[in-house]
Amino acid sequence: MRLLAAPNWSFGRDNGLQRAFRDALEEDGAEIHFLKGDLDHNRTVSAFSGEAPQVRRWIMRLAELALPSIDLNRHMGCHPRIGALDVCPFIPYDPGADPLELNAWVEETAAEFAARFDVPVLLYEKSARKGKGALPDLRRPGFGGLLAGDVDSDFGPRQAHPRHGATVMGARSFLVALNVNLKEEGAAAALTLARHVRVRRRDGDPMFRGVRALGFTLPSQGLSQLSMNLTQPNDTPIDPILKWAQEHAELIGVESAGPELIGVIRPRDLEHAVDLPYDPHQVVDMR
Repeated sequence: MRLLAAPNWSFGRDNGLQRAFRDALEEDGAEIHFLKGDLDHNRTVSAFSGEAPQVRRWIMRLAELALPSIDLNRHMGCHPRIGALDVCPFIPYDPGADPLELNAWVEETAAEFAARFDVPVLLYEKSARKGKGALPDLRRPGFGGLLAGDVDSDFGPRQAHPRHGATVMGARSFLVALNVNLKEEGAAAALTLARHVRVRRRDGDPMFRGVRALGFTLPSQGLSQLSMNLTQPNDTPIDPILKWAQEHAELIGVESAGPELIGVIRPRDLEHAVDLPYDPHQVVDMR
């Protein structure tokens, strides 16, 4: 069973650790699609693929490298997070993969991670057991909120790790993560656009079906950012969304600094993403 893994780590300012990640993955034969940290988010997004036993081994190896260097009590960054390994999704290359086999593998991986690192693991999306599988819901308490009470974990302790919090893990469908950066200090326009996206999604606008949006400030760059996850990319072409973001930013007096792709994209998505820059390594031939 070939899988794409896209773990998000709560560090983004340690270039040495990013190099150690790349070295470890390359030495063990992983196909690396994306590995990039961000100063303002203080977050590193990784994406790599391989057969299921390899992917589990790589997750554990990267956690061994990263967790000793991460203390969420001292973490400062604009992106929401509850864990050192904040979220770790797995996407099968074959959408017809046996869901029972996939979820059994996810649960074995979650159990091993929780036992090895003493970190609670919360299952989400297609692996969720308890009906609360949406990432925004699981992340809502924040790291501090988790420390203040019991964690409704699926694996591992019922208390958040004092430095590493909790990890969200599970199988999910393919999504496209992209940002539109804006030339403003502060985040007024980015927050306004994100709110408009959420309202239009709620109201059933087909352009924004399944689109999640947040607004951030990027002080190190003097920019703000409209951050979007397209959770139903088969139904939401990218170029109309980028055009909408640019035009509506201009309407409120802010110029776009351009879009960026975070993680991976499929060839079929590129047919409707002519304005989105990407690296060939980010293209994964998934169905």
